[in-house]
Amino acid sequence: MATLQFTLPSITGGRHRRESRTILRPVRCTAERQALFNRIAPVYDNLNDLLSLGRHRVWKRMSVSWSGAKEGDTVLDVCCGSGDLAFLLSEKVGISGKVIALDFSKEQLQIAASRQRERSSRYRNIEWIEGDAVDLPFSDSSFDAATIGYGLRNVVDRKKALEEMCRVLKPGTKVSVLDFNKSTNPLTSSIQDWMIDNVVVPVASGYGLASEYQYLKNSIKEYLTGMELEKLALQAGFSEATHYEISTGFMGNLVATR
Repeated sequence: MATLQFTLPSITGGRHRRESRTILRPVRCTAERQALFNRIAPVYDNLNDLLSLGRHRVWKRMSVSWSGAKEGDTVLDVCCGSGDLAFLLSEKVGISGKVIALDFSKEQLQIAASRQRERSSRYRNIEWIEGDAVDLPFSDSSFDAATIGYGLRNVVDRKKALEEMCRVLKPGTKVSVLDFNKSTNPLTSSIQDWMIDNVVVPVASGYGLASEYQYLKNSIKEYLTGMELEKLALQAGFSEATHYEISTGFMGNLVATR
């Protein structure tokens, strides 16, 4: 584990279209988690900015860079939420590329599509799809890169989600997985817990979402360490996997090569 401070194929069916569209598909997932993300969708972006003091934008740029996405690529963003990583990927692949952004929250996707309409035409290469991370509706070897930001931790079957991303990636390409880091350092873990109890939840309570954000500490404790994520990625079929600790160990990014 490393430490670091600081024209489209028919993927979803039908012919390639330059304009954006949102496709709704049946979703199989934990209903409680889906409902939670639907509830927090309206204030999700504001809370991210406030709670991270804007630093989440830096972490997301790092994660997209690690994915290896480049001009003209067809790329996938799983658990796309309100679209931050998808927009960054769109800038990477350019107008000759394509971004497929998938999430199980219809409300998050609606916000993402709204943000897209408010932005310049350069982001028309993003397509929003409602779907399940453990049952991706794409053919094998469809994508040149993939990302998943703050999503794997919330997936019930993480190995299956990684297996699915490995399946739809082309050989030799990468997935970049950004999330909170489950640190093995007791001091880092203690500070992380204190921040959630004394900063995150109180701030979220101002939006009437205290209970929705109380899940965060348990979700991190139930998550995997960097070494465990590396091992799981290899078990899921990736040939290489490296986990990077960022932001003094509070965040982490797994980079796995198919």
